[in-house]
Amino acid sequence: QVQLVESGGGLVQAGGSLRLSCAASGSVNNIVAMRWYRQGPGKQRESVAAISIGGGNTHYADSVKGRFTISLDNAKRTVYLQMNNVKATDSGVYYCAADPGERLYWGQGTQVNVSS
Repeated sequence: QVQLVESGGGLVQAGGSLRLSCAASGSVNNIVAMRWYRQGPGKQRESVAAISIGGGNTHYADSVKGRFTISLDNAKRTVYLQMNNVKATDSGVYYCAADPGERLYWGQGTQVNVSS
């Protein structure tokens, strides 16, 4: 089992920045990647960014490339999502997910609201 706790959400103006954090605990040694997803109002949950634990390879949705950065602090067992130049379309609940290969473990989500 892996437990995830997100933090850092809130209200931000368009063009501003926000940093989300996700602290992992439990059976973290089996995790191969950490992922951020989001779900906007009336929308399906979508992948935003991912980072591999071993090589640090990253992947971003086209909609956030050049604006968001995913990073990992292995010592703190924490993954971050730095969100810059945010847009109203970035609003939603952001979820952290731990990927050990066979399933995803989810956090409870953190709300991000971008005011235009």
